[in-house]
Amino acid sequence: MFNKLSGWDDTIVALATPHGIGAIGVIRLSGSRAIAIVNELFSSKDIAKQASHTIHVGLLKEDGKVLDEVVVSLFKNPRSYTGEDVVEIGCHGSPYIQEQVINACIAKGARLAKPGEFTQRAFLKGKLDLTQAEAVADLIASNTEASRNTALHNMRGVFLQY
Repeated sequence: MFNKLSGWDDTIVALATPHGIGAIGVIRLSGSRAIAIVNELFSSKDIAKQASHTIHVGLLKEDGKVLDEVVVSLFKNPRSYTGEDVVEIGCHGSPYIQEQVINACIAKGARLAKPGEFTQRAFLKGKLDLTQAEAVADLIASNTEASRNTALHNMRGVFLQY
């Protein structure tokens, strides 16, 4: 009911790791169709039938063309970061491959997430309070031990006392 009333019933996709070349890139989907979308691309097994909090290795294909050999991590609602079905695709870190995987997810019905939208959904689903949601951004931006510790404490709902 929450999703339909507030217009948050779509499925979003985004690169969860930094842009650029690296060994691995993680692409995250969240929403009511996250599992179905990845299931259409992941030919190795039916992930809809798999237990939550499991990892699966296989080929990701679009229209019979292999995009990459990937690791799929499955987090079923409500036991996920956003409180929705979440699937993370660990692919090779080539920006080209990452773009191909994201575009394939979009072609199957996901839309590109806005910056901070995964955390916004976690907040709206009651997975994080406002302080914790803000602490996620603080943790990502932290560049000292003190700022990291403060953000981690705030994410856990613990306020530091001075």
